[in-house]
Amino acid sequence: METLYTAEAIAAGAGRNGHTRTDDGRIDLALAAPQAMGGSGEGANPEQLFAAGYAACFHGALQLVAGQEKAELGDSSVGAKVGIGKLPEGGFGLGVTLEVVVPNLPQDEAQKLADKAHEVCPYSNATRGNIEVKVVVSDD
Repeated sequence: METLYTAEAIAAGAGRNGHTRTDDGRIDLALAAPQAMGGSGEGANPEQLFAAGYAACFHGALQLVAGQEKAELGDSSVGAKVGIGKLPEGGFGLGVTLEVVVPNLPQDEAQKLADKAHEVCPYSNATRGNIEVKVVVSDD
């Protein structure tokens, strides 16, 4: 792989109840475990950060493949839901649902674009074979 860009961040403190910051200061957040996991929920958590990154990256991939296919996405969006849970064999795992909205296209065409985006998105490539990722397309 030829690296085009490297993001850099550090987490310190008590892990999920600590602090994270990027080297350029654009992200500088207090972290807190969500209430569902026994935390205060008064800070951001890693799953939220992963969801935001995956949604943005996947939307970029969707726009890329739509441009290649000469398809007009209109006011499209991508939402990401990242769940965390206990694995049967021990430890914890993640699962992702990507919610793709393309109101300007018939659902079958939007699904084809989303499937192609799932093949080129770096987050999809990183997670493929490691965690379950569902891609759901709707027009609203």
